[in-house]
Amino acid sequence: MYETLLVTRADHVVTVTVNRPSKLNALNALVLAELTAAFQSLEAAPPETRVRAAILTGAGEKAFVAGADIGEMAGLSAAQAYAFSAAGHRLGRLMEDVSFPIIAAVNGFALGGGCELALCADYIFASERAKFGQPETNLGLLPGFGGTQRLSRRVGLGRARELVYSGEPISAEQALQIGLVNRVLPAAQLLPSAEEHARRIAEQAPLAVAASKRALNRGFDADLASACELEARSFGALFATDDAKQGLTAFLAKRRATYQAR
Repeated sequence: MYETLLVTRADHVVTVTVNRPSKLNALNALVLAELTAAFQSLEAAPPETRVRAAILTGAGEKAFVAGADIGEMAGLSAAQAYAFSAAGHRLGRLMEDVSFPIIAAVNGFALGGGCELALCADYIFASERAKFGQPETNLGLLPGFGGTQRLSRRVGLGRARELVYSGEPISAEQALQIGLVNRVLPAAQLLPSAEEHARRIAEQAPLAVAASKRALNRGFDADLASACELEARSFGALFATDDAKQGLTAFLAKRRATYQAR
């Protein structure tokens, strides 16, 4: 279906792989469009085939996504550059808005747009060989796919300033220390660990996971009172679902719940 992506599925878990290894999986307009189409398609699937967790990674051993495609980007006008940035922002909002969690499995370079793409995922698992950075100031630019905003929200304003102003890359271990990534794993264990974790998510109540993602994302920038009200409303609404009835009944019966597609 896609020129630049591989999309594979195992039960309720989907793996989306950016597949331009000869270009270190660099982002161009087509990759952004196909990633957008892929996540839209997954979100729009009928209940019986709906995804419960997704993994986003890059093809090959060198790069998750090494950055934006400089060869394509160099010839852009100011208006075209704005449209390219806007396409990246649309993809980021979509990844945050879909009902299923997305785990970025960063297997190598995640620089510039690659770091920004990983930040659009719910969280990041990294290979010990991974490198992260926002080197755009080396090119006379600034991050264009949300790096100045999502990075500061993830690691704090001071750390984000340091990375963006200097353009210096950091190792996976440094990224773990500042809270950019959740786990650092040996390269051979990265995808198996991400898959195991995704399967764990897929076993949870899908409506509860979706509601949790929505509450976490929407409440993060809200004032505390508004965010807690959002949580209370979501909590109450779940009691009207079969998922909650199944989960509570199974707990009282001392058995594991099995949740059906909704």
